[in-house]
Amino acid sequence: MKLKNVKKISIGILFSIMAISCSEEYLEVEPKGTALEENFYTNETEAFSALISVYDVIGKQSRGFENMIALLNSGSDDHFTGGGSSSDGVQLQSFSNYSISESNIATSYWNDFYQGVFRANVLLTKLPDIDMSAVTKARFEAETKALRAIYYFELVRLFRNIPLITAPIPTSEIFNIEQADPNDVYTQIETDLLEAIPNLPISLDISNEGGRLSRGAAKALLGKVYLYQGKNTEAATQLAEVNGTPGGTSPFGYKLLDNFSDLWEINNIYNTESIIEVAHTNQSNADWGFWGSGADEGNSLAQMIGPRGFVNSSGSAATDLAGGWGFNVITQNLYDVLNGDPRFDDTILDVGALANAGQVEYEQGFQDTGYFLKKFLPFASDRTTGGGVTELNFKQNTYMMRLADTYLLEAEALGGSGARAQALLDAVRARVGLPSIPVSIDAILNERRLELAGEGHRWYDLVRTGRAAAALAFKGFTPGKNEILPIPLAELENTKIVQNPNY
Repeated sequence: MKLKNVKKISIGILFSIMAISCSEEYLEVEPKGTALEENFYTNETEAFSALISVYDVIGKQSRGFENMIALLNSGSDDHFTGGGSSSDGVQLQSFSNYSISESNIATSYWNDFYQGVFRANVLLTKLPDIDMSAVTKARFEAETKALRAIYYFELVRLFRNIPLITAPIPTSEIFNIEQADPNDVYTQIETDLLEAIPNLPISLDISNEGGRLSRGAAKALLGKVYLYQGKNTEAATQLAEVNGTPGGTSPFGYKLLDNFSDLWEINNIYNTESIIEVAHTNQSNADWGFWGSGADEGNSLAQMIGPRGFVNSSGSAATDLAGGWGFNVITQNLYDVLNGDPRFDDTILDVGALANAGQVEYEQGFQDTGYFLKKFLPFASDRTTGGGVTELNFKQNTYMMRLADTYLLEAEALGGSGARAQALLDAVRARVGLPSIPVSIDAILNERRLELAGEGHRWYDLVRTGRAAAALAFKGFTPGKNEILPIPLAELENTKIVQNPNY
């Protein structure tokens, strides 16, 4: 963590980021200096504004060029980085071909999540003295701890060897912080989630609480955290409560949507399958001057994955498709694996075939296969009609966790065997009209690849199951090194932080 990031938190800039959820109201507070922090935390309204700023970092999943889904897709066997050239988006290209180093990794993958941690730490310190109802205060504290858990889960999975910071730190001490044992980080994540769960609501009023964390969301995340540590019994217990009866409605109100296609309807937000959802809007007036800074709320992933130079030349069914920058193109291997699966048409758009048929025109960018990720493709009707740059203001939400994901995680935690694991796998397949197949770890992981393609899960699945070396050898993956990212050079300078092994 660099000094500049601590200052952002300690002088109160944490209140300057905008709101999440579907209210489309944005918080704009101009920081005035240290006095702002001292005077700000006085009532529930100000505490809520601070909570919003903690939530804001979750938008990194699909906001800004350096978003998590684009990064994780680039590193997997299902995508090439693509773009305009081999130097277009160097941090993505270097992760895709495993030439990534401390010099070419984007610092935001480290800094942004620590910014969320710092904001959470400040709010947790201030909450006890704020004049507000005990029930509301308990909920705010629970949400803040659950968010801190999310950000630490991102950091420990990406970098493994990270500092563990749970309270505001004086600027005089920031350069003396050392990395923690990853097991201690996971223990803190578990503690935050276990303390948060009792005080989170079982259900949300989606009309004004969409995007906030519920009890089911925290339990789903805890189950996933357990699974990543090999605590399969604990993982299965938490995930079973979230999932309920396979194919039915769970105690938290979750249910698989009847139609897989409905998951990708832009206006079908906070549906029954959504567990943790990242909100976007086309009304944030995002512009190049502050794009990716946290002050923009558009879905950047959509613009990134659209075909370059796209022109509809025949009034075909792709009329509404907007152009993009050609990133995260689909590999031939994923195309072949999905070909014939009922989810293919909602996952992959064969723009190359449309071009060959004379229906559209597009620019064949770097590593072009002609296959594009359809789930998040940009559409002209989704673009802003207000201010800001058109390309930066798409409104499609993205899923961080959804029910089909947790079904398959529980089936895996159960060892890929038994009647319940079979029922969980069957439910995911039955939703798209596929027959039952014998449950096994291989079957579950293959189903995750088909069901969750392009949603940013594949790389983590390969790494945590020890399959990355074989699956990613063609990209240059080095075992014992590339399971985690290098720590950015800026974080090593004048600090006690040590680079990860073999970088």
